Amino acid sequence: MDKLSKTLDPVRTGPATGTALGEAQAQFDRVANRLRLDPATTALLRTPMREHHFVIPVRMDDGTSRMFRGNRVQHNDARGPYKGGIRFHPATTVDDVRALAMLMTWKCAIVDLPLGGAKGSVVCDPRSLSLGEQERLCRGWVRQMARNLGPLLDVAAPDVMTSSQHMMWMLDEFEVIHGSKWPGFITGKPVGMGGSSGRAEATGYGVVAVLRDALTQFGVEPRATRASIQGFGNVAQHAARRMCSWAGH
Repeated sequence: MDKLSKTLDPVRTGPATGTALGEAQAQFDRVANRLRLDPATTALLRTPMREHHFVIPVRMDDGTSRMFRGNRVQHNDARGPYKGGIRFHPATTVDDVRALAMLMTWKCAIVDLPLGGAKGSVVCDPRSLSLGEQERLCRGWVRQMARNLGPLLDVAAPDVMTSSQHMMWMLDEFEVIHGSKWPGFITGKPVGMGGSSGRAEATGYGVVAVLRDALTQFGVEPRATRASIQGFGNVAQHAARRMCSWAGH
């Protein structure tokens, strides 16, 4: 490791091997070495351009107030506005979010989309919150980030334990703050409100599309395989259904 990389990349020595961020950086290191990237570029691409950390005060249904920790990691916008989801999860960590923001940068670049990579989160369990509390939490997240979001800056989206309903609350709050219509502020909205058909199924279908190409590459017959799928959430349920219809399981 050269001295310049150590100076420019304070995140490099932070996560232990085996963490999400450590794995993402290790993958990047292998590619950077193969591409013979210069040290300055390597250090720049391993580190988020910006990180926003904040507290969201929420009035609970019983009249008390509770503080939730939120964040938004904006990894790189060299190719276009930041793009990435917002997850609600009690075990989410900033290193997880950093890793996912980095991976969003690579995913957009690989498919040649004019977008960068970002990811956000709130440490909470939405299953323990009422709909009203979830709405106030969504609106509070937007209020904290409103100056750093928008179609030309950073486009948010659903992720783990967030849905089209959460995106609608966030969109409404952003439009209230700015006093105008901004449908391009966020993706994952209901189809009737400007969302895209097939968006709910897209990630799970994408998993199976990659698997299909991998099996073809290795000459494996799909009907001779077994699939093990963890969970039955936004991704897993659609991947399971697609796998059954494609491979005949």
